[in-house]
Amino acid sequence: MESAKELPKAIAPVKELSAKEAQIDPFPFFRQCRESTPVRYDTQRECWDIFRYEDVYNVLKDPATFSSVRPIKGPVLLGSIIGMDPPKHMQMRGIVSKAFTPKSIEELGPRIASITEELLNAVVNEGATNLVHDLAVPLPVIVIAELLGIPAQDRRLFKEWSDSIVKGPDSGSKEDMHRLYLEREKTRHELDDYFLKVIAERRNRPEDDLVTKLVEAEVNGEYLNDMEIVEFCILLLAAGNETTTNLITNSVRRLAEDPALQVILYDQPALIESFIEEVLRYYPPVLSLSRYATKDVQIGNTEIRKGELIIPWIGSANRDEEKFADADRFIADRSPNPHMAFGFGNHFCLGAPLARLEAKIALRILSNRITNIRFADHFEFKPIRSPFVYGVEELPIVFERRG
Repeated sequence: MESAKELPKAIAPVKELSAKEAQIDPFPFFRQCRESTPVRYDTQRECWDIFRYEDVYNVLKDPATFSSVRPIKGPVLLGSIIGMDPPKHMQMRGIVSKAFTPKSIEELGPRIASITEELLNAVVNEGATNLVHDLAVPLPVIVIAELLGIPAQDRRLFKEWSDSIVKGPDSGSKEDMHRLYLEREKTRHELDDYFLKVIAERRNRPEDDLVTKLVEAEVNGEYLNDMEIVEFCILLLAAGNETTTNLITNSVRRLAEDPALQVILYDQPALIESFIEEVLRYYPPVLSLSRYATKDVQIGNTEIRKGELIIPWIGSANRDEEKFADADRFIADRSPNPHMAFGFGNHFCLGAPLARLEAKIALRILSNRITNIRFADHFEFKPIRSPFVYGVEELPIVFERRG
């Protein structure tokens, strides 16, 4: 069995972001780092943190110098192509991208709308809901489960596994890191067992779903093996669930923070798309990524050695004053808006069009059916405990029904 020491130390919490208040609002810390230490080494986490837009952009666009391939092994849970570089990355990505063409995504629109309406019907007469539990979690879970051909009774497992994929330790202590390693290893075994059974079923009895498409796919004349398919399924589970959940949650959080935005979206529904893009910039679902230097390289005035771990902070880059005017102000119709919430370059999030579509439909239906959205009394934000995603575990809101 692999040692828990093989987990990258960068998954430990950043010291300055360990307090609850800083996790809820990390952006002042990011601003301070951009101004004082835009490239800094964290001795506890043994990695370089990169905060400025230009530096993050340059790291993400250059896979030859800044590799996604982990030099150490461990219970990886984010899918094989996350940890690949070109050319194999592009070959493997091409398989799944066939299922995420613009046409195929748009065809999901009516089903996404139907699910959203059904979920809202269960709470709209109550005048209150926990947005995370009642909409932001089940909507993407149902969508990705149906795409993969997973039965409805297993959706709860999907959510539990998805939470485990993004979960971080309470601290950087050896005990917490070891506990996290064991949890991830357990999740990995459960995912392997589950999807291997599904793959075996699809080989014997193909169906109209993504698992069947992966079973039948070829790369350079060869079929994928079972573990390559499992890795793809894990990637789709994570990309199709957590990112969208946090995007929808963060969007409604922003509406509750600024009631004027609710009026704007109802009166001008065409602004919903640009509103979502601004949410992605302002409250990005993913705060950071990771890369490894393939050679000695300089970022800014800092020398980074071959093999060292680099953390590009997307959440900081998206608030960089050098790139965005009034960067700390939410502008619903901001244009242009070159945020990097879904990454950039070869590893640009494959599920970005689906996440955007789900958020757009959810926001449109919410705007049409409820108004005066506000936080429930005595509500306190509880941030998701993760080293790289940004969201809250619960979002209790109260509202009035339109009409």
